[in-house]
Amino acid sequence: MSIRIRFWGVRGSIATPGPETAGVGGNTSCVEVLCSDGTRIILDAGTGLRRLGDALLAEKTPVEATILLSHFHWDHIQGLPFFVPAYLPSTKLTIVGGTNGLMTVKETLEHQMTEPVFPVRLDELRAKLTLTEVRPGQSFAVGGARVRVAKGNHPGGVHAYRIDFEDESLVFATDTEHFACVDPQLSGLAEGATCLVYDAQYTPEEYAAKVGWGHSTFVAAADLARAAGVGKLVLFHHDPRRDDAQVAAVEARTKELFASSVAAREGMELVLGRPSEECAAA
Repeated sequence: MSIRIRFWGVRGSIATPGPETAGVGGNTSCVEVLCSDGTRIILDAGTGLRRLGDALLAEKTPVEATILLSHFHWDHIQGLPFFVPAYLPSTKLTIVGGTNGLMTVKETLEHQMTEPVFPVRLDELRAKLTLTEVRPGQSFAVGGARVRVAKGNHPGGVHAYRIDFEDESLVFATDTEHFACVDPQLSGLAEGATCLVYDAQYTPEEYAAKVGWGHSTFVAAADLARAAGVGKLVLFHHDPRRDDAQVAAVEARTKELFASSVAAREGMELVLGRPSEECAAA
């Protein structure tokens, strides 16, 4: 195993629990990336982060992780106040986010955890907390992995990340809207990547009424995957109105355009770096 990816939250915009979404999952954006050297990177801190925290506590070892935030909309940060390891002094947590022109990463997360909307302040978390800002084009190390940053297309700004470890690579590009052509920033970031996790919230039929909302379609996802020559495409940030059957239908339509495609589901794991890549639903 070189990189293990596990999906803890795959939904966009707002958490959607219920029987009609139980198969795919209703938690919002959170993806765990574990490299074989022990480097743990968490992509986004949506509501799925709560269950990830519980799973890490069950391992009964001190938690050390880096959280890469795509942006600061609620569905991507609401899990942080409920991430129990953040309350433990044994935890080492680095949170990375892009500049937004209004607040620093620290100020933004403090704003979320302030009375009257939340009773616990950010500075009451007992973990060893490091907050870092990054910009498009920047590259930095996280443990044995290398991370590159690119700009996406979303109201308020968004950043996409590429994680390279050994011979494998993962690109995480959510909450980004496609252009009339394949986004050159993202195609450059994703070039030759083993796996691309990409925002596919809308169908082409829905998109006409959603222009400017900052989300993409499964057709644009397949176009990007082909242009960048990626190995596997994972459809992500499912619309909150889309039930399990509808997600499966979008998945099937995408496979007609890019055969190595799958819709993200909570509990799904991808293992990169084995002779035959594994994909299993937990």
